Amino acid sequence: MLLQGQDYLFRSPPKCLDFQEQVHRLGMVDEGDGNPQPCVLVLARAADMEMNELSIALAERGIRMARIDADRCVDLPLSVYTDQPLIELDRWLLRPLLVWRRHFELSAIPVEPGTLAGAYAVDQWASVANWLSSRSDWAHVNPSRFSTHLDRLTQLSDAAAFGLRVPRTAVTTRPGRTRPGGGHCIVKTAGRHLLEPRPGVQHGLFPRPLETSRASDAPEPAPVIVQEYVPSDTELRVFVVGERCIAYQVDKLDPAQLWVDPDAVRVTPTSVPTSLSDRLLALARHWRVQVAAFDLLVTGRDHVFLEINVNCDWRWFEHRAGDNSVSAAVHDWVALRFKELLGAGRAR
Repeated sequence: MLLQGQDYLFRSPPKCLDFQEQVHRLGMVDEGDGNPQPCVLVLARAADMEMNELSIALAERGIRMARIDADRCVDLPLSVYTDQPLIELDRWLLRPLLVWRRHFELSAIPVEPGTLAGAYAVDQWASVANWLSSRSDWAHVNPSRFSTHLDRLTQLSDAAAFGLRVPRTAVTTRPGRTRPGGGHCIVKTAGRHLLEPRPGVQHGLFPRPLETSRASDAPEPAPVIVQEYVPSDTELRVFVVGERCIAYQVDKLDPAQLWVDPDAVRVTPTSVPTSLSDRLLALARHWRVQVAAFDLLVTGRDHVFLEINVNCDWRWFEHRAGDNSVSAAVHDWVALRFKELLGAGRAR
């Protein structure tokens, strides 16, 4: 059902746009005295523009950032020390203090799907990337050991436990005969919003109304989420950065419009009631995430929790709103955390 009529297609080219990587490879930066250089290590993909922007912001603050991109990792010169918190990346010896994994999707690794060589490369990178993003002698943004298991159903359960209203929800392979709340419903993926069957080509899998007239009793090939439709006045996207909440009001006609017709979506900066921000920050601390985005419905004076996006993108919302509050907050938070770790002499 979710695969029908999903026309969103995004091509993610593996072209390096990272400022610091470019200037270091061109020899435009002093290589230093050969001692390990403290850095922020990012595991992402080439098209992660938030991290490309962070690279510039950290360079302006004199902070080294290095990255490993999933779509550029094949044949990458990399050695990782197991007895010391050091890595050799290309020709640089680095000491990561803070590690941030986001959008490092194994499906983006440029190998031929369905081959032994491809399966080998993906399996090896999966093991090493998981280890890099959970090593206890480095500090982490949104530690993978906690955020990896933060699926949508766990999110709903925890949000309700923290006093947030959530839609009535069912997980089923028979969406045609499932009606949580007894009325109109929305069908959602239990997994990711973007599928990447071939490296670099992403297909959208977005929420859609469950049309009673078309829904049959035929089973789905995989479980989906069916939620009650909650009438709302508008939506909120609330970015949590450390202990700050930065919110945007998002006005759109249907759940998928954000991707299929983004120019028709209106985004405006807004404030967050203290009672709501306190709950969101408490949830973020409970989940041990430091940079993430909450999606909520606004119904009168009430707020309905939909989900949290740990690998959140914010530049599009800022562009639509004519604002850069999230970028500034993220850059400041990462720089401050790095300097704290540097001052302590080690990563914890």
